[in-house]
Amino acid sequence: MRPVHTALAVLVAAVWGFNFVVIEIGLGHFPPLLLSALRFLVAALPAVFLVGRPKVAWKWVIGVGVALGIAKFGLLFTGMAAGMPAGLSSLVLQVQAVFTAVLATVVLRERPGRVRLIGMVVALAGIGVAAADGGASGPVLGFVLVVAAAACWGVSNVLTRKAAPPDALNFMVWVCTVPVLPLLALSLLLEGPERDLAALRALDWSGVAVIGYVAWVSTVFGFGAWGYLLRRYPASSVAPFSLLVPVFGMSSAALVLGESVSGPRWLAAVLLVGGVGLTSLAPARAKPRTPAAAPLSAVGVPGAAAASPAP
Repeated sequence: MRPVHTALAVLVAAVWGFNFVVIEIGLGHFPPLLLSALRFLVAALPAVFLVGRPKVAWKWVIGVGVALGIAKFGLLFTGMAAGMPAGLSSLVLQVQAVFTAVLATVVLRERPGRVRLIGMVVALAGIGVAAADGGASGPVLGFVLVVAAAACWGVSNVLTRKAAPPDALNFMVWVCTVPVLPLLALSLLLEGPERDLAALRALDWSGVAVIGYVAWVSTVFGFGAWGYLLRRYPASSVAPFSLLVPVFGMSSAALVLGESVSGPRWLAAVLLVGGVGLTSLAPARAKPRTPAAAPLSAVGVPGAAAASPAP
């Protein structure tokens, strides 16, 4: 990769890592489901009028919108609102690579090689260490919700791989239109109209900046830049930079939010990042009888789903 493109890949990883800190700040302004709905609303408008019609079938746009927008981000934001720390969330969420590999084996009929299997075991060991550390220092419910969000991310990765969108930004913008109304309805039902209205009435420049960052910087810029890199270079060259996301997430949470990073959490980070790297970057072997199911080789966080690498 050219140095300028390497710098762009690192910048995107930093943007996505810092996004967890911004989400944490945003949860002080908005209920989690409302914040998620506003994120997708602002990301979709006015971009949806500028990117043209969807370049894949509507079933894939809706499927990924439900799995990624409603389920994954709804669970992630709710888990963080329940007390899951921003830095730990950025780390635990990367176990999505294991869920993606397992689902690819079942749905796309891939046979994981030995290296990928070892990576899955190492990553799960990291989740075990993170769970033990999180259970001692934070709410179990929040941890479980973030792991569930990672599972939903795995589903959206496989759906995106099946959709094979030719334009990642176009696809992501249209995906952003799907969760808005369902998330608003869930927020009204579960969080209450009084709480939502109070948050909107109290909207200040800090809240506007949060929505602007998670919608335009993290989503529109992040996915647009990532899609640009994936169009210029093989996924195996771009995907490793996604492993920097939890590094930036944990370090920025420590610097900005004052979150402590314990010894077990560093161990969990090493195991998870190492395991995700092996799981994501080791090529999978597709069964010869199913040539249409292309392997998720050199994928993982962004390769399996070029449109959904990070929050």
